[in-house]
Order: sequence, then C-alpha cells, then structure tokens
Amino acid sequence: MALAVLSIASEAVPLIKTGGLADVAGALPAALAPHGVAMTTLLPGYPAVMAALKRPRVLHSWDSLLGQPARLLTGKLGDNPLIVLDAPAYFDRQGGLYSDPQGRDWGDNWRRFAALGRAAADLAGGLVKGRRFDLVHAHDWQAAMALAYLRFAPVKGSVPVPSVMTIHNMAFQGYYPRETFRELGLPRSAWSITGVEYHGGVGMLKAGMEAASMITTVSPTYAEEIRSAEFGMGLEGLVTSRGDRVRGIVNGIDSAEWNPASDPHIASHFTARSLTRRAANKRALEAEFGLEPGDGPLFIVVSRLTWQKGMDVLVEVLDHLAGIGGRLALLGSGDAGIVAGLQEGAGRHPGKIGLRIGYDEALSHRMQAGGDAILVPSRFEPCGLTQLYGLAYGCVPVVARTGGLADTVIDANLAARSAGVATGIQFNGVNYHALAAAITRANALYYQPDAWQALQRNGMKSDFSWTNSGSAYAALYRELTGKA
Repeated sequence: MALAVLSIASEAVPLIKTGGLADVAGALPAALAPHGVAMTTLLPGYPAVMAALKRPRVLHSWDSLLGQPARLLTGKLGDNPLIVLDAPAYFDRQGGLYSDPQGRDWGDNWRRFAALGRAAADLAGGLVKGRRFDLVHAHDWQAAMALAYLRFAPVKGSVPVPSVMTIHNMAFQGYYPRETFRELGLPRSAWSITGVEYHGGVGMLKAGMEAASMITTVSPTYAEEIRSAEFGMGLEGLVTSRGDRVRGIVNGIDSAEWNPASDPHIASHFTARSLTRRAANKRALEAEFGLEPGDGPLFIVVSRLTWQKGMDVLVEVLDHLAGIGGRLALLGSGDAGIVAGLQEGAGRHPGKIGLRIGYDEALSHRMQAGGDAILVPSRFEPCGLTQLYGLAYGCVPVVARTGGLADTVIDANLAARSAGVATGIQFNGVNYHALAAAITRANALYYQPDAWQALQRNGMKSDFSWTNSGSAYAALYRELTGKA
C-alpha cells in the first residue's frame, strides 16, 4: 500500500510560482510516485490556482476559519491529487502572493497562512471523511503552523502522525507581534519557548521546527551552515538542539523541462556530444540582449537582484568583467539601488552588458543555452537551481562556496581537472577581489577549449534530476513512519 503524504506549500508549479519553493513543491509528487508514495498537495486558493480547477468537488466547509468562511476543493497538480483552500477573503486579491501591488507585505499574512495551517491540520487529523495521511510535510514558514496546530490543537480523537518541516530559506521566518497569538485559536500551552513564542512574538517557522519530527533543508551543506550564527538567523540554537533531526536533501530539477536536446524555447538543440551546436544559441542571445557578437566568454546572471544573491558585488566587478573581454546578459529584478548600479554599468559598456529587468521563464532557458558561464555569487544559498540548470545546459557555473552551491559544483582545481570530474568554479568570500578572481579564472579556462569543454561535458553528465532526491525523501518518510 502506498504511503499517503500531505504536502503543504504556499506555491507550486505549474500553477503558481515566485521562487524555488514552487519548483520543489510542484516536482515532489511525481518524483515520489515511483517510490510508493502518494502525495497530495494543499495550496491556497489564489486566483490563478482557482482558475486552473476543473469541476472541483467540495471536501469540507468552515463557516469561520480563523474568522472567514472557507472550503476545501479537489483538483490536480499534474497527474497528482491537489486540494485547494478556497478562502476568498484571504487569497482572492490582486498583487503578489505575499505582498500588495506596491510591494508591501500584506498586513494579514499571519492570519492568511495560519488559516492554511489550521486547514492542513484539520485535513491531516481526519476531519474529511475518507482522507487519511501517514505523514505531513510542511514547506517554509507559510506552512509551518500546520505542525503547531497538529501538536497543540489537533482534531479531537485524531491519531498523531509524524511530520517533516523543510526550510527553503532560513531568512524568511514569519515573525509577528504577540497580539496575533490570541487570534490563532491555540491553547495557552502553545505560548512557550518550545511552542510558538519567539522573542516575545509569534515565530511561525520556529513553531514548525519545534513541532516537526524531522527538519530538512535543501542541501547538506546548508543543514550544517544553519547551526552557526552566520547562517542560522537567530535559530541556530534550535537547529543545534535538534541534533540529527536536521538533515539536508539536495533539490532536483525537472529534466524533461530543462533538457537542451528538446527545449522548445532555444534556437538550437544540443547534447554533450554536440556542443558546437550551442554557438547558434550564443549568437541568438547576443542579438536578443543587444550585445556585440564575439568569440569571448558570455557570462549570464538569472537572479533576484538582492544582497543575499551578492548582486551588490556584481555591480562592483562589471568594469573588470568588461575590461578582460567578457560580456554579460542579466535577467532579474529586485533592489532599486542594485538595479540602478547595473544600469549605470551597462551605460558605461554599451554592447558588452545587456539587462532585462523582470522575469521571463522562456528567456531564462535561452540564457542557459547561449551563455558560456553563469555567475552565482550568493552570500548564502540553501540549494540554488540556476547552477543546476547551468550544469544541464553546459553553461559553466561560477559560484560562491556556500550551501547547495558547494554541494553541486565541483571546482576546477588541478586535482579535480586531472581526475576528470570538475564542473565549474568555486570561490570563497563574496567580495570584489574573490568574484573578480573567479571571473578571471573562468576567462582563462574559456580560452583553453579542451579544458572548457571538459567542464561543460562533466556538468551535462551530472544527474540532478528528481530521481535521487525523490528516493531520499521517500526513505526519510519510511524512516519516520516505520513503514517499509
């Protein structure tokens, strides 16, 4: 009999996405199916999600779910079961998933995602007849309260089930004032240092971490890093106290969607055995970004333009990159100051630096297929997906040695190159000198065609599909449930 798992997330592809969390939540059900795991995903009823439902059936209704009427509706996430929390007062609004049209966090985010957690706990507790789950898997702070409700306010007569709390980014914790606690419908016993209380307020991620049977992060290195003050964001003590209950499993990528041999978005298909065909993609990308055609290296960046991603340092090295003959195509949006710095740099180097402010999924495919190297200078990176796409497309990653970047890219040092296993370039410290030196290394290797093509082929042979990640999650679920 298949293991029944309820996955709770605030976004999931292909229905709704703002970041890597959506990729993971959307890919997990299909990745787990071959391992005897039947995963049902619970999502908020945003307009885009509601529009995708085909003849939904009502599973349950609340007259008041933390103050507002709500329903659970059936749907599909690909070929896998989906349940949607239809609560118009919480989710039927214009703007972003977490912020209003002006980019300000919705003032009631604490209530919106607490309601998602309460609904998940009711569902996992057997409130809906015929729906039974062996394990609950919550993703990030938006889903974390499900585990707190299961622990402190379960459905009467329900049987406890094990749970997993996955941290996709420790920097986002869902912290709210003490006054919100009285509105959550939790008993007074939940207001404790081992419950939801955190520095005098409500810590949603912290509450989920306390209640979870197991905490996972999206790479082994990040699981170790968050035990330190530098990366733990104030929760390093809790992480350390959980000991071996904190583990890392590297994210996978959709190898059907991200496949240069069949990608419908790119100008020329290619494989590791036909790298010369990449040239057509490079020419097309140069034209799309208004760059001077040339044989020198074309660097790309596909990123949020934030301090975490090291984009402030990228601004500092633009002159160096252009000065050694490199060119840059960048796609992203974020901090206004960083955007202004990039635009100034592009103005100084017309034809060598091209920018697209915003996000375009199809363009990101064309960039991976046409770029020679992708720059990922993140100060911290729980896993990262762009470097994995780069590996799959022969776009050599140049990455900071942190988190999932350290776990997935093998530095082209002499030993790794001699052993034939190098896939990219790593550097220590996100500062001008470290990034400039890494770009210089990449530039030098690029002009050694045999060495560069070896990096490309090694990366393209790497298996970062969901096959291995799905197997690891399935093994974890069976460990926690005791079911073979």
